[in-house]
Amino acid sequence: MWFYEKKLQYPVKVTECNPRLAKYLIEQYGGADGELSAALRYLNQRYTIPDKVIGLLTDIGTEEFAHLEMIATMIYKLTKDATPEQMKEAGLGAHYANHDHALYYQNAAGSPWTATYIAAKGDPIADLYEDIAAEEKARATYQWIINMSDDPCLNDSLKFLREREVIHSQRFREAVEILKFEKDRKQFF
Repeated sequence: MWFYEKKLQYPVKVTECNPRLAKYLIEQYGGADGELSAALRYLNQRYTIPDKVIGLLTDIGTEEFAHLEMIATMIYKLTKDATPEQMKEAGLGAHYANHDHALYYQNAAGSPWTATYIAAKGDPIADLYEDIAAEEKARATYQWIINMSDDPCLNDSLKFLREREVIHSQRFREAVEILKFEKDRKQFF
């Protein structure tokens, strides 16, 4: 069981309204390698993974929801004072026409989130390698967004998220080694 504290995992501050940066962050909200996809992927895979790593998938999956909450907060803060013209100039005109300033699960190009983003093979090693790849792709995306941002306050939060992706990748790598060791041990005995 877990408990929800009514605060973000890490503080989110933005210097100014910046709908263009919000458009890029939408990739981490509803993209294939974004936080929603990661959370659902890990919480789904846990049903076909050996007991030794179920807890890891549960822990990281629920943390990804905390990251989703941070991304949503960033996007909201970057767009809350944006005019319709600013939204249009940032490439969010269609989004504004459909959703105003509300968040919607889509990628930065505007394609809606889809369950096809969720990988679940049923083979624990294959699924964990997929998870490692997903974390590394998310890490790279965070770095590229940081590279495009000139907001030091926002970059602080983005760096936190980028580093959590690194930690998650490391934990999944450790889980692969645990499962490979167990498999080898069973074959030996």
